[in-house]
Amino acid sequence: MTASIEGDERRIAYHTFGCKVNQYDTERIRQELEAQGSRTVGKPEDADLIVVNTCTVTRKADAAARQFIRRVRRKHPRIEVVAVGCSAAMRAADYEQMPQVDGVVAGHDPLQVADALRRIRSPLVQLGAPSSLDPGRGQPLGGDVLVSRVGATRGWLKVQDGCDRKCSFCATRLARGASRSRSPADILREAIVLSQSHPELVITGIHIGHYGRDLASQVSLSRLVAMLLEEVPGVRFRLGSIEATEVDRLLLSLLAESDGRLAPHLHMPLQSGADPVLKSMRRWHTRETYRVRALEIASRLAVLGLGADIITGFPGETEADHAETVSLVKELPYTYLHVFPFSEREGTEAVGANRVKPVPQRVAGERSRELRELALEKSQAHQRSRDGSWSRVVLEGDGGMALTGDYLRVKTLKGHGPGRLHASPPEGHELALHPALREGTLRWLGESLSIDLTDPSGFN
Repeated sequence: MTASIEGDERRIAYHTFGCKVNQYDTERIRQELEAQGSRTVGKPEDADLIVVNTCTVTRKADAAARQFIRRVRRKHPRIEVVAVGCSAAMRAADYEQMPQVDGVVAGHDPLQVADALRRIRSPLVQLGAPSSLDPGRGQPLGGDVLVSRVGATRGWLKVQDGCDRKCSFCATRLARGASRSRSPADILREAIVLSQSHPELVITGIHIGHYGRDLASQVSLSRLVAMLLEEVPGVRFRLGSIEATEVDRLLLSLLAESDGRLAPHLHMPLQSGADPVLKSMRRWHTRETYRVRALEIASRLAVLGLGADIITGFPGETEADHAETVSLVKELPYTYLHVFPFSEREGTEAVGANRVKPVPQRVAGERSRELRELALEKSQAHQRSRDGSWSRVVLEGDGGMALTGDYLRVKTLKGHGPGRLHASPPEGHELALHPALREGTLRWLGESLSIDLTDPSGFN
């Protein structure tokens, strides 16, 4: 790669695929490169370099990154393209062979990626994929905590990276490595800084339920959340994806008793509702343990946004297995689902073992569509059930949309004051809140949910 502009003067654009952890990493890369003198631009046509942070969760994710790279280079032939992240770590050779790619950083550590991008001057520079939490590196120029997520209302608070589980279908753990936790002190400092810009902070990681297991202090995720609620007032926290078996008593109490400061929303991966498939996936819960835990959680919360990931067409999945998944989805109070047909990931046990006849893609697709249609019905039923109820929301963008605690994106009805309200906040809810946290009544208006906000001069 032969950069025409020195590293401390480049105009850099960023494009991120995949999860909140990837998005967090991109922000840390941006912050570090800006501290070194680069300028962030929003459009590729204004950039000298575009950093593409890739994802490898499915074959479609891999393909999407490569398609984007080809498209951006076709439209902007003079721009330089560097691929980083999980897909680049797993498939560096594939990106090396792309004529549209000027450099590959085969890793995701934000500070080391930023350092490689600063130094990169020859084609296809390679870098390993060490932990983004490894100690012993020099002080980053951009600071040791993320200051803000630029252009976004909600901030990402990364508490750990990697995963110690060995689900047979998952390539992310291969790209990210073992679970590694940040220190509680660093997380608290970052949360305090982020709270100045963001009314909601999402606690994210690759496997947040294992937070603290590798720390000498043995601080659990629930203890960390309790500390955040106590030490960082005024903002709302939200849990990222967490396993049903890892929602302990303290975490459930915080969800139920924090007056919405810990958003009443859980995304609990299911993957399948059939025990034979769960066993083949090397999941550690059974259908029944998941079912019982989900119902127990729902019984403790007056309002709950509940989501899950489901894979259809896993090798060996029968019609009876799929029917078990459908029946469990019908029973549990899901408000949304992320459903995907099984995608082979090179290097995973589900592909390497090759023991079971694969399910035809057509069948896997049909099963996905059935579950998505069921999820849409449940989502709309949940939204209708919220009609007339009080809610606290985070305003997004120009304030035309907002996000509820139970993870409903709603339109804001402007020009309607407290006189329109017919729901009251819970007794004792008074809190000193971030200005972008507002309160009002939810209204189902035919096909979508909106919110009448209270008087913008203050909280009633």
